[in-house]
Amino acid sequence: MARKLIIIADPGIDGAFALSLALFDPNLDVIAIAATAGNVSAEQATLNVHAIVEQLDPPRWPRIGAALPADYDIDGRQLHGPAGLGNATFQCAELHHPHSSDKLIADLVRQHPKEITIVSLGPLTALARAIDRDHEIPALAQRIICLGGAWKEPGNANVTAEFHFYCDAAAARQVLRSGAQLLLIPLDVSRRLLLSPAELSGLLDTASRTCGMLRKIVPFGVGATSNLYGIEGFHIEDVLGIAALSAPAALTTRPAHVDVETRGELTRGMTVIDTRAGSAAPNLELAIDVDPMLVRDYLRRVIAQAA
Repeated sequence: MARKLIIIADPGIDGAFALSLALFDPNLDVIAIAATAGNVSAEQATLNVHAIVEQLDPPRWPRIGAALPADYDIDGRQLHGPAGLGNATFQCAELHHPHSSDKLIADLVRQHPKEITIVSLGPLTALARAIDRDHEIPALAQRIICLGGAWKEPGNANVTAEFHFYCDAAAARQVLRSGAQLLLIPLDVSRRLLLSPAELSGLLDTASRTCGMLRKIVPFGVGATSNLYGIEGFHIEDVLGIAALSAPAALTTRPAHVDVETRGELTRGMTVIDTRAGSAAPNLELAIDVDPMLVRDYLRRVIAQAA
């Protein structure tokens, strides 16, 4: 039986890859995509989620949650493009009165107790607000997979903080302290998923709708990665959130006690991992390594069968 899944996303180029995987993986049943601000504004994130689903036209359309208003002091448009999907513009029908992402998450997890995995590929604002709505969400969710934080790797939002945790450090702390069965995939691991221009070209060299959409948005990300970081290729970090479900052997994990700094003038959003002997009891599973080839194999397999 396919695993029920709610994805929280702020698409982004790598977010478009991740949604494409999830929507065409036969082992996954994406019942909802909850938009969140992050790489782009809340309004744009909601439009991007809807546009991606409409472009892909998967066999079963998920419900879509509208991103909550958010005033982050950072975004990802330099890397992902002015509207988040490179220089591409996708027309889509207007959504009429969608539920907010936090309400959609809370309602669905309550309707399907112990059946839904929540995968967060963006800031944790919507999930934290869902927990505010229903304090039993951490116990009712089968599992939460969170792409966020950084341990030994330098931050990509400030010196110490990963982007998602930096956007809403208080929400990240709330989720990590919630008692949920949680897998955290930090920047140390996700940054290892770099596809070269040649790999991207070969991967997307089919006439499918999915590859056609991704071909339109990828060139901006490759150029921006080169300009910003001097690296040839593009990091498909969000893909790991989906691969953690369907290709779990690709990840090595360990129990850990992890928290988030919320007030530091220079360290807001910093991931604090307690490695002391006799430290606090673990509150999550921490991904510490990845086999990029297994993730690439999974990516190629699903993209090859996508519509």
